Amino acid sequence: MTTNPGIDRRVLLAGIGAVALAGPPTVWAAQAPLVLAAASLQESMTAAADAWARRGHVRPVCSFAASSALARQIAAGAAADLFASADEPWMDDIEKRGLIVPGTRTPFLGNRLVIIAPASEPLARPYDEFRALGKTRLAIADPDAVPAGRYAKAALEWGKAWAMAEPNLVRAESVRAALALVERGVVSRGIVYATDAQASDKVRIAAIFTERSHPPIRYPLARLKASTSPDAEPFRRFLLSGEGKAIFRRFGFRPL
Repeated sequence: MTTNPGIDRRVLLAGIGAVALAGPPTVWAAQAPLVLAAASLQESMTAAADAWARRGHVRPVCSFAASSALARQIAAGAAADLFASADEPWMDDIEKRGLIVPGTRTPFLGNRLVIIAPASEPLARPYDEFRALGKTRLAIADPDAVPAGRYAKAALEWGKAWAMAEPNLVRAESVRAALALVERGVVSRGIVYATDAQASDKVRIAAIFTERSHPPIRYPLARLKASTSPDAEPFRRFLLSGEGKAIFRRFGFRPL
């Protein structure tokens, strides 16, 4: 167990919250891979962990948050095994710090960017939805740090709508927090990933951004040098396998 000022694995595990566990705690805490994954991967990565456990392995422990928050945890010494980021820059950051096992960084998944509205609200035509973005409160993930927010800002700038929309923005700590604001009716529109919209029955897609409007949405996956679980590399390979890709495809992602 590490004794440096970084984040102790036991402390990190204790802060994750309720997770379905396989086997006694004294076993899973020592053996289960700890996966730090972008908030938008919550349902799909959980399903992949369940599938891995059904193969007879110890179920991976998954912690979900904004990629920016997870990358900072890793930089601070988090003793995790795998990292799945929602964009390349945050993975670049920890790779430059020498925190990734060489040869394990892999393009993993793709996604789309959409405008969402509460399921109960009437929708305009997609073109009119784009034009109205500057006239209503709009939830996006924090564009200064969170990948989904960066993509949203790029798309709005591409459509020459950023200056008009910025005064009405509600900045959320993650893409799932932006989704929740629309679900609760706090705002009437939000910009999230298509997979987030698919995961909720409280919102619907009002319009889809052209992929020309923002940098490619790519999720890289890598094993961390702090990894101690013997199952970490086998689970990483499972995620990239045909069976693993089929799980993520079911949740609306595009395996790369």
